[in-house]
Amino acid sequence: MSMVNRKTFIILFSMLILVMISLFSVRFGSVNFELQEIIKALFIKDYNNEILKSILWDIRIPRILIALMVGCNLSLAGVLLQAVMKNPLADPGLTGVSAGASVSALIVMIIFPNAMLFMNLTAFIGGALACALVFLLAWKKGLKPLRVILAGVAVNSILGSITGLMFILFSDEIQGVLSWLNGSLNGKNWNHVYGILPYTLIGIVGAMTLIRDANILQLGDNFAINLGFNIPRKRLKLSLFACFLTGISVANVGLIGFVGLIVPHMARMIIGSDHLYLLPFSSILGAIVLVLADTISRTLFAPIEIPAGIVMAVIGVPFFLYLLRKTGD
Repeated sequence: MSMVNRKTFIILFSMLILVMISLFSVRFGSVNFELQEIIKALFIKDYNNEILKSILWDIRIPRILIALMVGCNLSLAGVLLQAVMKNPLADPGLTGVSAGASVSALIVMIIFPNAMLFMNLTAFIGGALACALVFLLAWKKGLKPLRVILAGVAVNSILGSITGLMFILFSDEIQGVLSWLNGSLNGKNWNHVYGILPYTLIGIVGAMTLIRDANILQLGDNFAINLGFNIPRKRLKLSLFACFLTGISVANVGLIGFVGLIVPHMARMIIGSDHLYLLPFSSILGAIVLVLADTISRTLFAPIEIPAGIVMAVIGVPFFLYLLRKTGD
């Protein structure tokens, strides 16, 4: 089997795994169902278990679809940011994008609830501004991983203090968004699916058009300049798409960290660094990871649910420390 055929097979096989994981996720929750019951409820029109149908169609399937899209978005954002900075430690959380999008969305939800229609746009702008600030603080004859991390910590701390201030000033309203702040998919329905779907499609298509730019940036600035590429413009384009993908995700489910860090690294280990294969494979792998994390979040302490963001943090922190030691400065 040639290398190209092997990589294509991996992507197709990962899609099959995603379908299987989704079926597994549909089956389990605060109430577990047998697979044959689920198949009957989904595909047999005259099946008369209305409670099961309602749980599947109104609760679990929309939630799984949201997890698929958010996992895909965040992993693609991580790949793009890592291409921009040429290091495996970049991700929407560490570069301040997630925190910037979160604060912007939180301001809309609490202070300007009548502007909820513009929350995706607001989260995108907030994430982009936070990312730009991190880049400015970290820039010194280039971007080094350690400086990016330190700048990201500083910006995240500032944005965290703004969130804390809002907790104090709007203590009555903040209780309703606590679950959202921790990255929860609880309560998602078809309205949320329809709300995020068009933006996700735009983000995925846009990311796939950047395959060539990401590959060229990966080869180094000197090589790209010799080819006649405008490096700052390419970096800006990739960063804006990463912020867009992160912003729409945060606006819909809150802060879910480490997907954009773990998934691209795992994908590179499996399929290599060519973005022609890395981007689509990362999007599928990100969907798999977040669906699994959400399934764990609602089954580990059932019937009590914990936010998926907490599950990802438990998984992601050790992985980040491993990468930090491996990468060095």
